[in-house]
Amino acid sequence: MIILNGHTLTLEEVKRVLYGEEIVIASKESMGAVERSRKAVEDIVDDKKVVYGINTGFGKFSDVLIDADDVEELQWNLIHSHACGVGEPFPEVVSRAMLLLRANALLKGYSGVRPVVIERLLDLLNAKIHPVIPQQGSLGASGDLAPLSHLALVLLGEGEVFYHGQRVPAIEALAKEGIAPLTLKAKEGLALINGTQAMTAMGVVGYLEAEQLAYESEVIAALTIEGLHGIIDAFDERVHLARGYKQQTEVAARIRDYLTDSQLITRQGELRVQDAYSLRCIPQVHGASWQALDYVKEKLEIEINAATDNPLIFEDGAKVISGGNFHGQPIALAMDFMKIAVAELANISERRIERLVNPQLNDLPPFLSPSPGLQSGAMIMQYAAASLVSENKTLAHPASVDSIPSSANQEDHVSMGTIASRHAYAILQNTRRVIAIELICAMQAVEYRGIEKMASKTRRFYEEARKMIPSITKDRIFSKDIEAAARWLKDIDWPFFLKILTPTNQH
Repeated sequence: MIILNGHTLTLEEVKRVLYGEEIVIASKESMGAVERSRKAVEDIVDDKKVVYGINTGFGKFSDVLIDADDVEELQWNLIHSHACGVGEPFPEVVSRAMLLLRANALLKGYSGVRPVVIERLLDLLNAKIHPVIPQQGSLGASGDLAPLSHLALVLLGEGEVFYHGQRVPAIEALAKEGIAPLTLKAKEGLALINGTQAMTAMGVVGYLEAEQLAYESEVIAALTIEGLHGIIDAFDERVHLARGYKQQTEVAARIRDYLTDSQLITRQGELRVQDAYSLRCIPQVHGASWQALDYVKEKLEIEINAATDNPLIFEDGAKVISGGNFHGQPIALAMDFMKIAVAELANISERRIERLVNPQLNDLPPFLSPSPGLQSGAMIMQYAAASLVSENKTLAHPASVDSIPSSANQEDHVSMGTIASRHAYAILQNTRRVIAIELICAMQAVEYRGIEKMASKTRRFYEEARKMIPSITKDRIFSKDIEAAARWLKDIDWPFFLKILTPTNQH
């Protein structure tokens, strides 16, 4: 069970909720802060004080006063008018993350919602009722207004949800779970949609997948080193300590560990003096990507515990401040950084694929073909990898450098952070397929070299992968192999992954 308090949620806990489907509840202490914040809103309405977002219009309409009798209609109108999302829906796991993160943000007690709003968000989460939320339509400032409005619609009993593997009207799923729709009160609509939870949820899911893929890419690179009789000297700890980057040193250490007892690696001068950069510089390149991923992780762990709506209520209502915490710039920059970091894993992987298949660069059968000429082998797999890498270069263009004014120029600088997070996720899917192609080619190469000569750890990884992707004995529809390998890399259980890389006597 995960207990939310608005302050201490970790990425590891998020992962357990998203994939382990743990039950989530709100802490009593945090609910107390929520109640005090709510009373402040009700006092403002009763006293007819003029406060943005409580009894005024929104955006450019902030100077329009709203009568107390119309406050509930104001919230209804807000959610409906802002539900302008378009395009394909976010992956269901991202919608699940949005529910979790929005509840956590409201639990900080700065937003002025009733406790029942948070309870409903958690009801949806625990019942696995996940809003259908279109991916496109957010500028990433003023919050993720359009996506979060589609989330809020479900609380009203409207919109659609993913429920038990089906896409159904929200009211049907709510009825089956005995969950009553809400009527939103003063400020609650704005509190639900004025935040960064779409870009952050997409970013968290992307980061968790990127972290696993980065580790997997190293094991697959180790297989490639064996397939090409790579020189291990370049991974000597002294080389990496001499430069001083922690992540670079750690990558080199993991590669050395994976290849500890390999009979396929060489020493400098045995076959050649130096390897090409795509082998020799694995620690430097992968390590730099890890540096970026560490930066992304730090920003996400701050944002998942951040108050990102507007206005914020302090001192039990004595102070209500309009600010700009809804602006997604910190996450926009982090997502653009993650795009580049993950794209580089694909870039260097594709170069290793080329070295595995090009007969001018190795002594293996041309294109790893079982019958060169008659059969093309892995020739077009390298084409596919090159295509994916090139597509990544386009997607890696930073979204955060763009801005288009909105709301009659009141909102004159926006982050485009949700676009950045979506493109980062697209790059991740492409990169996984590139690394899957490297895996297929590397396994074929080590078979030619002799799997009995492999390191014990890489051989265990090889044997598990071979259960999914058979050896190339004849040309076939390799698209199926690539997708199977990519699915395996995505779905592999991380503790299991570590287990197969641990010596047998330590299982």
